[in-house]
Amino acid sequence: MAAPSMGGVQLPRGNGQTVRLPRGASLTDLAERINAQPAALVTALFHLGEMVTATQSVNDETLQLLGAEIGWVIQVVSPEDEDRELLEDFDLTFGDEEGEEGDWDIRPPVVTVMGHVDHGKTKLLDALRNTNVVAREAGGITQHIGAYQIVTELEGNERPVTFIDTPGHESFTAMRARGAKVTDIVVLVVAADDGVMPQTVEALNHAQAAEVPIVVAVNKIDKEGANPAKIRQQLTEYGLVAEEYGGDTMFVDVSATTRQGLDELLTAILLTADASLDLRANIEQDPQGVVIEGKLDKGRGPVATVLVQRGTLRQGDSIVAGDAYGRVRSLLDEHGNKLKEALPSRPVQVVGLTSVPRAGDTFLVVEEDRVARQIADRRQARIRNAQNASMRKRISLEDLDAALKETRQLNLIIKGDNSGTVEALEEALMKIEVSDDISLRVIHRGVGGITKSDIDLALADDVIVLGFNVRAEGQATELANREGVDVRYYTVIYQAIDEIEAALKGMLKPVYEEVQLGSAEVREVFRVPKIGNVAGSLVRSGTIVRNSKARLLRDGVVVADNLTVESLRRFKDDATEVREGYECGIGLGSFNDIKIDDVIETFEMREKPRD
Repeated sequence: MAAPSMGGVQLPRGNGQTVRLPRGASLTDLAERINAQPAALVTALFHLGEMVTATQSVNDETLQLLGAEIGWVIQVVSPEDEDRELLEDFDLTFGDEEGEEGDWDIRPPVVTVMGHVDHGKTKLLDALRNTNVVAREAGGITQHIGAYQIVTELEGNERPVTFIDTPGHESFTAMRARGAKVTDIVVLVVAADDGVMPQTVEALNHAQAAEVPIVVAVNKIDKEGANPAKIRQQLTEYGLVAEEYGGDTMFVDVSATTRQGLDELLTAILLTADASLDLRANIEQDPQGVVIEGKLDKGRGPVATVLVQRGTLRQGDSIVAGDAYGRVRSLLDEHGNKLKEALPSRPVQVVGLTSVPRAGDTFLVVEEDRVARQIADRRQARIRNAQNASMRKRISLEDLDAALKETRQLNLIIKGDNSGTVEALEEALMKIEVSDDISLRVIHRGVGGITKSDIDLALADDVIVLGFNVRAEGQATELANREGVDVRYYTVIYQAIDEIEAALKGMLKPVYEEVQLGSAEVREVFRVPKIGNVAGSLVRSGTIVRNSKARLLRDGVVVADNLTVESLRRFKDDATEVREGYECGIGLGSFNDIKIDDVIETFEMREKPRD
């Protein structure tokens, strides 16, 4: 039944019916679902105080506001549901185990290493793998996700264990949370000489939210002041009770430097997996899994580190990962050796994708390249719509005047060496809050070196280009130097955040505050030809300065404001300033309404420093 909405616009009433819409849907999309005219929805939203065009991506809150007004329940589909529905269109599913019982094999546990920054997570993995990752990380802080497989021995059998090394800085919370989603067991690293820290608790919360078993590695026990018992005591407050205290959490004392306790740690991981988990996967199904990391390699093009979760990934498979697709040209292990296939729980590098997928994207193998391309295109459009909706600022009618005034915006292009870092840096930058009239906009982000097209885009939109662990290439450097494009290079994420925050604060209009200089009491008024009235005054406080701002008070009431001390004399001589206790003649320009006993206050406007 059609019923009038605001402004007499006829709209079909929903009477509580539900409409499902993807993130970043437009009013045109909603109009198609409820059989309405897009223009009518634009008008209805206008009467609700929102300015939106028919084809513009709209955020979730605005859609739900409109739905409530016209009687429809707007349900914004989650990214996971969107992906599921998209795959259903192609008769595909993700994550549903099926097949004969005989096709299921035991798979290695996937272990995520978490903990506070500088507690030795990467150094511990470094010791386990006999490599040196820390030395390659800027500032010793892990800024990438790495995945490695280690083979150990338990009860005479060789057992592989897959490790995921998550970044250790708080800016990378989103990437670390993703690490917990793909993991079977979390190793919580706590420094024996430092104790439980904020990020230890944060990592613990991620692990508990993912409902995975936890093994605690008490690291740095070789250092002076190490107190492993204290760590056990502290963690009991967070529900982790050591086995020796009657709990069910395994604590292992280790030292990444002296390699003490490493075998015991691997044994604890496998025993926890065997006791708490039934780790099996179907190796015959279509391969599926998660992208751990993506980067652009100069020689090989886009390279994605993926973790196979089910099925067997083989060379030549048609693969779609997030909004990237392609045919698997080669599979490489963490040491760069070529593999013919990758079984479940195997981290492997995939070469052959058309673009770099994002960390956390799901991948699956399809029968044809055509299907892979269609899925990738649909995902790309969906991601773009969601980004457009999240970037759109809500403008109400009350704010329209302010919105039409000059708003200052800092535009950025972010390029990095891998997708997870770019995503984490963008997320951290977008959280910077400076002022309502200053906004930050990322107009482009990508993986790989800074190219000429990036500089061209920066020229068109007056943009700052950020390079994170990447540099500008040949022509791009020349063009940037010639045109004066601001290109900044970083290797540590916090340096980038601090500088962009400083740049945003620099864009703020200065705030001035009034500073009192002095006051003078008028004792006599003299008429001077060609000048006007001059106040013969006694300086009561402070200093009267020539050319300073002034106001005139009579009986405590401001008679005139925004005056200027245009002339200042001591007897017959001009003066720059006259101090407290001295007499002077003050001329206030063309203002002549000066009487005896008036008070002249002088002041100046100084720029107020920002916090």
